Amino acid sequence: MAEKRDYYEVLGVAKDASAEDIKKAYRKVTKANHPDLHPGDKECEERFKEANEAYEVLSDEEKRKKYDQFGHAAFDPNAGYGAGGAGGFGDFGGGFGDLGDLFGDLFSGFGGFGGFGGGTRSNPNAPRRGDNVRAQVNISFEEAAFGCEKEITTARIEQCPDCKGSGCAPGTTAEVCPDCKGTGSVRTTQRTPFGMAQSMGPCQKCRGTGKIIHQPCKTCRGLGSIRRQHKMTVKIPAGIDDGQSISRAGYGNAGVNGGPAGDLLISVIVRPHAIFEREGANVYMEQEISFTQATLGAELELPTLDGKVKYTIPEGTQPGTTFRLRGKGIPYLRSPSTRGDQFVTVRVGVPRNLNSNQKELLRQYAAAMGEGDTGKSGGLFGKKKK
Repeated sequence: MAEKRDYYEVLGVAKDASAEDIKKAYRKVTKANHPDLHPGDKECEERFKEANEAYEVLSDEEKRKKYDQFGHAAFDPNAGYGAGGAGGFGDFGGGFGDLGDLFGDLFSGFGGFGGFGGGTRSNPNAPRRGDNVRAQVNISFEEAAFGCEKEITTARIEQCPDCKGSGCAPGTTAEVCPDCKGTGSVRTTQRTPFGMAQSMGPCQKCRGTGKIIHQPCKTCRGLGSIRRQHKMTVKIPAGIDDGQSISRAGYGNAGVNGGPAGDLLISVIVRPHAIFEREGANVYMEQEISFTQATLGAELELPTLDGKVKYTIPEGTQPGTTFRLRGKGIPYLRSPSTRGDQFVTVRVGVPRNLNSNQKELLRQYAAAMGEGDTGKSGGLFGKKKK
């Protein structure tokens, strides 16, 4: 297998290129090598695929960091970096952290010191909702338009299957903390220049949990929860746009003390298209036509999201004229049966490298139009031969 090229080299950008520079470079490379413009050209097809793979990594901030650190090995499942393949979906928020993070959550709500009257105490064993988990999925322009299904991998916190969230080894139970009587906080009295002051703080004996586990569960090490990888198929709705999100209720981190699980929030990244631009439900593109086609009118074969269609332009079409193809745009997200339109702006190409016979015919045309002798030195076609 041929060695993969550097992703920055594939797109022709420097390693410190901005996200906007990477996007522009991607559009340039894919437009130059788009299969629709080079049917049957295997080299263009490979360069097109290579650019898509490079953009999928470099357009994602987290993936780009991993690539800059480990190169292609960052996305090799056999390399041991745990980053997943190039089609992976980044890192996910709401992670497990360490014990300090977990107990930091349990300590929240005590509000520090409660002053002379004592602060408001929250029950450390009350049910609490789990954190949301965030993921990211990269899709093509066409997949965003018509919808698709994608398999994603997420890492989320689940209730330990062995201890059922108690943190205790099977067959054992936790002891109510004798110091705080299960409240997770203790009141302390301190002498100050103004007299005796009381304050509330987390119990040091149970570290704010209100209970003491003498025999921790070996599976979760007494935490009551574990972190697991999950694969799932997510349905991407037709009409979704770049930067929008999809939510899956209850697929986030598990709740604490019987609380409900958080949600899975999936950010959608749409790769730019080599030909089309999108604005809402409408699609925009430019089409180059010849001077003759613009002058005499012509039947054009135009690319659309549904494939190529024929469209007749009238005689005397001017450069910059825009035509509308109704119903050839993007389906509306909330009404997939209704679609936007496609707008085609024409550019008139100026012929190059004409032979002498073609130039003479154009001189005759110019003379017939009363434009004078355009063949003289400095004219449109250069110096006329004697």
